[in-house]
Amino acid sequence: MFKKWMMLCIAMVCSMAIAQGAAATPVDEQQAVADVVETLRAAMNHPGDGATLKSLVMDELSYGHSNGKVQDKTEFVDALVSGKSDFSSIALSDQSIRIVQDTAVVRHTFVAVTNDSGKPGNVSLKILMVWKKLDGHWRLLARQAVRFSA
Repeated sequence: MFKKWMMLCIAMVCSMAIAQGAAATPVDEQQAVADVVETLRAAMNHPGDGATLKSLVMDELSYGHSNGKVQDKTEFVDALVSGKSDFSSIALSDQSIRIVQDTAVVRHTFVAVTNDSGKPGNVSLKILMVWKKLDGHWRLLARQAVRFSA
C-alpha cells in the first residue's frame, strides 16, 4: 500500500513539473507578442495578397487612425493591398508590452515613409495596440494612433 501511494505521489509531482515547464513564461509571451508585432509591421510594409495580414488580425478588428478614421478587418487589409495605404518604410521604437492573461497591450512609436495612393509623405505616430491570444496565437483586436511631433 505504501509503495502504491509513494508511486502516485511521485507521478503527481512529475506531472506538475512537466506542466509548469510546458507553460510559457511571461518573458516567452512578451517575446511572442513582440514577434507578432514585427510580423505585422513587415506585412504592412509588403502586404502581397493580404493573406498574412488577414491571419494576424481578428474578424472584429477596430483599426483607428490618427485622423479619427476607423477601419474594420476588410477595410484595413484592402487599403494596404490596393496601395491606398502604402508604406515605403516603417520603423518601430520605444515599444512596451504588458500582458494580462490572454490580452496584450502594446505601445510604441511608429515612424513611416508613406506613398498613399501615389502621394509621398511621412508620419510619426504613437500607437496603442490590443492583442488577444486565441487558440495559441496572438491576433490584433484593436489599434489606435495619435500624431506627435518627432
